[in-house]
Amino acid sequence: MGLVADIRARWTALDIPLLHVDGHSWSRRDLLDRVRAAGGLLDENGVVAGDVVALQADRGPDFLAVFLGALSRGVTVLLLNGAYTAAEVRFLTSDANARFAVLQPGSEVSRPHLLARDLAAALDAATGVPIDGDDDCESISEDCVAALCYTSGTTGRPKGAVIRHRNIAGTVVGLHTAWGWSDRDVLVHALPLFHIHGLFVAMLGALWAGAQVVLLPRFTAEGVLAAVHAHSGTLFMGVPTFYHRLLALEEVDAPASMRLWTSGSAPLPAPVWEAFADRFGAEILERYGMTEVGIVLSNPLDGDRVPGSVGFPLPGVRARVTDRHTGAPVPSGTVGELRIHSPGLVSHYLGLPEKSGQSIVSDDLGRPWMRTGDLATQDRSGRFRIVGRMGDMVISGGLNVYPREVETVLLDHPHVAEVAVVGVADPDWGERVVALVVPAVERADASAILHLARQHLAAFKVPKAVRFAETLPRNSMGKVQKHRIRSSWSTP
Repeated sequence: MGLVADIRARWTALDIPLLHVDGHSWSRRDLLDRVRAAGGLLDENGVVAGDVVALQADRGPDFLAVFLGALSRGVTVLLLNGAYTAAEVRFLTSDANARFAVLQPGSEVSRPHLLARDLAAALDAATGVPIDGDDDCESISEDCVAALCYTSGTTGRPKGAVIRHRNIAGTVVGLHTAWGWSDRDVLVHALPLFHIHGLFVAMLGALWAGAQVVLLPRFTAEGVLAAVHAHSGTLFMGVPTFYHRLLALEEVDAPASMRLWTSGSAPLPAPVWEAFADRFGAEILERYGMTEVGIVLSNPLDGDRVPGSVGFPLPGVRARVTDRHTGAPVPSGTVGELRIHSPGLVSHYLGLPEKSGQSIVSDDLGRPWMRTGDLATQDRSGRFRIVGRMGDMVISGGLNVYPREVETVLLDHPHVAEVAVVGVADPDWGERVVALVVPAVERADASAILHLARQHLAAFKVPKAVRFAETLPRNSMGKVQKHRIRSSWSTP
């Protein structure tokens, strides 16, 4: 069965609430009817099994309906960030050979498309068709391609990860067990839907469990807490920026109904973890994943959640830290490249066999492993920590500097709210270590920050310069865009 039929098979009743959006509630039956309408809309526009539909719709039930409607008909969805420029949309829809697209104004392409603002009316007018799980619909294979998710193009051309129904199910099933999902859960959802964190992990995780979802129009700290209190929310999934914003609230009535707060998509600084535990009385659960492998590592639901750690492999996942050049495992505590074998591991990048072969390698038993490009360590207990990206590692005077280590030290200074450490070109050192700091006080002192660094770091790791900024450059998922810092940092 395909993913939609798998989800439906877990629902014992249809006339119970599923989605709460803008003061309105959708039952499971309501959503399935909208999914059938979305299938009909695709049919009317000549989209058939094996085709690709590009989706840049507004956040809401209709986005979800088109996504599920496509999957239930054997159609692949190209997920598009609403912030993409017209040039980016043209490239991605062309590269994916999209047959049809739902787009934001200004993103129009020459191929057949519908503007997102017209989607609701189009679905209202569409004739519903059978979907995966209906008696008169042909079953969809778990090997059918469900989604194309393009990875960042900051180091070259964006790569389209080919994600199958079974890849998504692998992540959802693993997290269902690890995080104790149930139909009693209420997820307060403030993440984007075009990304695997918000769509696969949060939304599809809730649908799989039969849980309810409170879908917020956007993230605001006040809005999240209000929704949690109003709906007796039990789960919240966020990125580190969300937790910074929650901690910035002057008054907090910590919700007693919440059983789990999770963080991902970017490293969560230990001081934020500790401050949240003190103020909200809850330990944030950090986990690790990437588009190409799904969610694969997690701190335990029951057990020690260690700040700065991403925990242990989820069910069905193998993880190891290897030598960056040979691929051989390295001793405990040694920094190396993280490699992953998981149910969520994609088979290839679309149209890029050479890149696929470089990133996905086989072991002696023929099992595929993803070279994540992340630097990590594993301690003797089996717990993993992410040190940084291979591309972000700084080589200064021939010595390796791991930015995450330096950032952890600098975050202990009371003048530092956020920090990003990068390497910039230097005629003497090759690269020099520098730090961009978001100050926690009005008159932050760079010399005091560097004094702390000298007390805790070897001299070659201490930043050669500190600059202050109101914010760090981030993408839509809260990841710091270090390439922008490097490119804007002038060489002396």
